[in-house]
Amino acid sequence: MARHGQNEEPGSDANRDGEPQKPVIRDNRKVDPETGEARHPEPEQHAESGDALSQAEDILNSVEVPAEESVAQGVDAAEAEELKNDLRRLQAEYVNYRKRVERDRAVAGEMAVIGVLNSLLPVLDDVDAARQHGDLADGPFAAIAAKLETALKTYGLVRIDETGVEFDPTIHEALIQQPGTDVEIDTVSQVLRSGYKSGDRVLRAAQVIVAVPA
Repeated sequence: MARHGQNEEPGSDANRDGEPQKPVIRDNRKVDPETGEARHPEPEQHAESGDALSQAEDILNSVEVPAEESVAQGVDAAEAEELKNDLRRLQAEYVNYRKRVERDRAVAGEMAVIGVLNSLLPVLDDVDAARQHGDLADGPFAAIAAKLETALKTYGLVRIDETGVEFDPTIHEALIQQPGTDVEIDTVSQVLRSGYKSGDRVLRAAQVIVAVPA
């Protein structure tokens, strides 16, 4: 017979209050026996990650190093000031990194637009050729061509097709030079193929005939 107050032997089914432990039953069935519908495990809840850069900025802005309290707690004032300087440098590096990321995103977007515009230049050449032959004087295709050109202008596409202007080797490609009358400088007398630019970037130089002073 066990003595009063003696610890219970390991493996005993009784708890400390002398009551038998109740078995724990887990229902792992994939089909609900009452509704007959399939059960779907609840997805684990994860904290929203959000923007990593924004989270880092919030952390940096929320960190404070009060020097007086640190000294009171036994931390040297010089160490506290050094920690402050480290945080300032880290925040400056973060700001510079974020600026680089935003700049790279802008450049990538600009390059994507330029790639699309370059791929459409042959289509615009066909439109110009059809217009010169009178095929786009009227009708639905003329309206479609006008809409296409208008849409491309919204993305910064500018046509280079002016005549009577000074020859500019950065936007003009001279295919023919011929003496001109009443010209004092090299002047574009005829455009053989239009050029295009987007902003300050020349996508394709205009092929022109240049009138030079006689």
